[in-house]
Amino acid sequence: MAGVAAAIPNRRPLIAILAAAGVAGPFLFTVLVVVQSVLNPDYSQVALPISALAAWPSGWIQSLNFYVFGLLMIAFAIGLHLGVGRAPGGLIGPALLVMSGLGLLVAGSFPWSRAGGAFVVPPGHLGGAFLAFLGAGIGLVVISRRMAGDPWWRSLATYALATGIAMVILFLASALARSPDAPLGPWGGVIQRMTVLLWFICTIILALRLWRVAVDSH
Repeated sequence: MAGVAAAIPNRRPLIAILAAAGVAGPFLFTVLVVVQSVLNPDYSQVALPISALAAWPSGWIQSLNFYVFGLLMIAFAIGLHLGVGRAPGGLIGPALLVMSGLGLLVAGSFPWSRAGGAFVVPPGHLGGAFLAFLGAGIGLVVISRRMAGDPWWRSLATYALATGIAMVILFLASALARSPDAPLGPWGGVIQRMTVLLWFICTIILALRLWRVAVDSH
């Protein structure tokens, strides 16, 4: 079975643009996190999650970061839907990935803050984080089924599945480490960054394959 992009040539330019969003999103997000870390040297990359950057004076940068990344991930999810062969129930995976992007927008709308030296985490931000990470992880697991049935994507299906499962496990571990007093608390930032690293690498690899589908398919 040929991929959708091969069957509908006039969608290829759009799919190529949406693939570019999948590369740009992780890159821009990482750059802005590094910039904020430089601006706030007392911020701990090891103990604190990325979201905590919003509690510093330059925190508006992190809120903007969530908005931009969320919109780019929604675009990329749409690109995957257009560029991966159809399958029964095949809309569920892309829908979960779109939900992940929406979760990032929610997280940006409810930023961390500080009061009396303590961090304040709005419930809305926690909800957005669960949508973002679990939507991405489970979305990768589900869409891997569609990939397995498309010759253009079959070689990446197991990788997407494994990444999604690992993301869910690591996110749940990072949720348990959210409190500094928890057993994994001092390493909460590291665990989250491991999750993000898996997510970003997989997103870029899938985006590059999506680009090939748009450019090389006939």
